[in-house]
Amino acid sequence: MPRATSNAPTLEDVARVAGVSRATASRAVRGEAFVSPATKEAVEAAIKELGYVPNRMARSLATKQTDTIAVVVSEPDSRLFSDPFFAATIAGVVEVLEPTDKNLTLMVGNLGFRRKFEAYLRSGYADGVVVISHHEDDHLPRLLEAFKIPCAFVGRPIHTPRQDDGFSVGDRFVDTDNIAGGRIATTRLIEAGCTQIATITGPMDMAAAVDRLKGCKQALAEAGLPLLAALPGGFTPEGSQVKTLELLRDHPEVDGIFVASDLMAAGVLGVLHAQDRKVPEQIKVVGFDNAEIAAATVPALTTVTNPGRELARRATMMVLDEVAGAPASGPVIVTPELVVRDSA
Repeated sequence: MPRATSNAPTLEDVARVAGVSRATASRAVRGEAFVSPATKEAVEAAIKELGYVPNRMARSLATKQTDTIAVVVSEPDSRLFSDPFFAATIAGVVEVLEPTDKNLTLMVGNLGFRRKFEAYLRSGYADGVVVISHHEDDHLPRLLEAFKIPCAFVGRPIHTPRQDDGFSVGDRFVDTDNIAGGRIATTRLIEAGCTQIATITGPMDMAAAVDRLKGCKQALAEAGLPLLAALPGGFTPEGSQVKTLELLRDHPEVDGIFVASDLMAAGVLGVLHAQDRKVPEQIKVVGFDNAEIAAATVPALTTVTNPGRELARRATMMVLDEVAGAPASGPVIVTPELVVRDSA
């Protein structure tokens, strides 16, 4: 067979070596289903022989796609690299994108984040967007609605713009049932004999934190118990440590704490140990997420499942389906489960 003489082989070279037309070679490179197995094999052999690399710029012009999925984490980079939930969710996105021709662009929120993200969308750099974390003042649902870009949220958006047909960007999410999770966690404390129950929440500008607190209050109300205190820990161990000291100072009678994330709960356990408050003998603690850290704390943490990797996988598949022309879909809500360990 003739070989290409150029240092940068073209699609025409691939077609010639494979013995097919340029159009057929193009369809095979794109992975279209109606190319015969024999033709696909011949084109793949030609690509390997020539060292051909598809011209993504030309393809982008032809398909109006960039082969890029933007992953948005509207958090400071310190949280991105310290919170195991984000590691799990990003791994889920990568797992879905790996066998495809889509690349991942990670956008992390800091000062000026919304302005930069809006400019990014306006420039048409992404085929779709997976939002892993956002806050009320980001206004990301409204921004994505305005640009009509395929998207999905990991976690329910706290405020959702509505369309006339009743379906909106805010419906395109995959999430754990956080209200049910808050109920499950608090019920565990009640069943373990706690009567003076407090909670350390996430930030109240996030739906997950709002819903977990709501579930906690529902469980207490059904048991006829008051909520001793609700203190915002910001989903960080530092925040939970400060709030635990405050809780022990103002409510020394506390005997049960529902903590809205395992990372925060690890901080709570550290403070309780330093203050010589025995867990679970004096105070019982339940976390949320079932992150790897939950099995490594002392004592090991009773918690509620929040499968970040699977949530992100499903959200990414929703985006890819929409990019491929399927109707937008959602929401998808996963039922959480209790994981009993030593802390409660």
